[in-house]
Amino acid sequence: MSSRKDWKDICAEKRKAQSAAIPPEWIIQPPPESQSLVLDVPAQSGLLTERELEITETTDVDLILQKLRSAEWSSVEVTTAFYKRAIIAQQLTNCLTEIFVERALQRARQLDDILRETGKPVGPLHGLPISLKDQFTMKGLETVMGYVAWVGKFADKDSVLVEILYECGAVPFVRSNVPQTLMWGETYNHVFGRTTNPYNRKLTPGGSSGGEGALLAMKGSPLGVGTDIGGSLRIPSAFCGLYTLRPSYERLPYCGAVNALEGQESISSVLGPMANSMSGVKIFTKAIIDAEPWTRDPLVLRKEWSEKEYRLEYHGGGKELCFAMLWDNGVVRPHPPLQRAMEMTKAALEAAGHKVIDWEPHRHLEIYKNAETIFVADGGHDYRVQCELSGEPLIETMVPPTDAHESTLSEPFVKTLVGEAARLGAYDLWQLQKEKRELRKSHLDHWERTVSRTGTGRPVDAIISPAVAYTAVPHGLNTDSFYTTLCNALDYACTVFPVTFVDPKLDRPLPPHKFHNHEDEAIHQLYSTDLFAGCPVGLQLIGRSQEEEAVIAMTEIVDNALKAARKRSNGS
Repeated sequence: MSSRKDWKDICAEKRKAQSAAIPPEWIIQPPPESQSLVLDVPAQSGLLTERELEITETTDVDLILQKLRSAEWSSVEVTTAFYKRAIIAQQLTNCLTEIFVERALQRARQLDDILRETGKPVGPLHGLPISLKDQFTMKGLETVMGYVAWVGKFADKDSVLVEILYECGAVPFVRSNVPQTLMWGETYNHVFGRTTNPYNRKLTPGGSSGGEGALLAMKGSPLGVGTDIGGSLRIPSAFCGLYTLRPSYERLPYCGAVNALEGQESISSVLGPMANSMSGVKIFTKAIIDAEPWTRDPLVLRKEWSEKEYRLEYHGGGKELCFAMLWDNGVVRPHPPLQRAMEMTKAALEAAGHKVIDWEPHRHLEIYKNAETIFVADGGHDYRVQCELSGEPLIETMVPPTDAHESTLSEPFVKTLVGEAARLGAYDLWQLQKEKRELRKSHLDHWERTVSRTGTGRPVDAIISPAVAYTAVPHGLNTDSFYTTLCNALDYACTVFPVTFVDPKLDRPLPPHKFHNHEDEAIHQLYSTDLFAGCPVGLQLIGRSQEEEAVIAMTEIVDNALKAARKRSNGS
């Protein structure tokens, strides 16, 4: 007879402990489960004061930091405001894992004391609450990462990112939910359950940084940190109306964070910021790079923040840029709202004096197959080992057991492309890595040849594409991620930015087209204006490897062009 505690009991105990960490006075009367849209609940809950609403509704991270540095807002009141709103978000979307209120407030009090006594802020992120995906270890806290066996594992030190955040003056204050194994574009595990999208709780916020996505969409955090190996920053950002940066391999410090597929280094997982403004993306990235993370993480490139690159000196100074539109990746054709967002972005850029051409896809199916085969090279061994430690079953579908939305998709196209996962030998993996290098070189040459079409004397400055072929979908139906995985395989720095929302009057279903594959057909049939009405529509900007500064600057240009176009259309 085994004395091992039943995995279901472990989950129940952990959830009970999590609930006990919430101050009783922060418990609200939630709306009925039938209410799909819950974004307005924080303002209607009565829990937040007018000042706390003002603080949490401020999406410009630079403005929040200015008020913190000037002591117009104290770190205690900013942390308290966002903590209360984060707890509201938890009660509505189930987005959090670790809740440690007094620890965060104690840190905020220390920062307020230092500012009052010295007149100087601690660092570039002084007093700012920051939420973290449940991978970034914090001394004395558990990092469950979606596995039952990891409940009760307390970190004996901070991850490098957390060390740097503390030195920059930040206040890490909550951790957010992830899927079991991390390798899902959705967010569900046996320990904490399913995270929902606050724009429509019948839909997924994406994943694997889906807890961050839901939390930030609820404005329960001013700035969050997620990770990305195949789209895990960009998918939830697109589904939840956020901005993000997927940096290149080893630009930001991952050391000390826990992960799935540890030791898989063909396609590196990277960390990046998620926010409701581009200012948050830039401020976080610059602060972490300025902290010289290469002195703590041996894999981080010794590459300082470059104002020259941010000023786009290698891109004509940002004047008359040439963007290329990837309308269709040849795997899944985007839904009508994505097509409209692309057209809006093209028109806005042209009105701002930039040039827009069409991007010609290059060897996409080869890149897709190569990347996805690398991901399953161990035949699922890593996942099974972690599940066997507790006896919990491996989650093989994100489809809910009840009230699931109908779908005609029998299996994702990637399974057809890659076949059944089989554990590869070292030589076979080497061949995949060799092929990946060749594909990266081929795609680089393809990009360089666009100089003949841009009219600027330079190759295309950046590519704009969907981040996902659809907006947030019902739970279990986020099956395709190649618009994002393409960039992970090629190691292109890229962002996601919001463009618009699904409008049933404008985004009418399109007639059937010549389908690329059976998944393309199923996704076409999934589209319904009633199902997706009001969902955020985001796009992806793709730049070159290791040019994060330029990618941030070009995204700011695109974002400003879209905002200017909206003002013109509103007549203001």
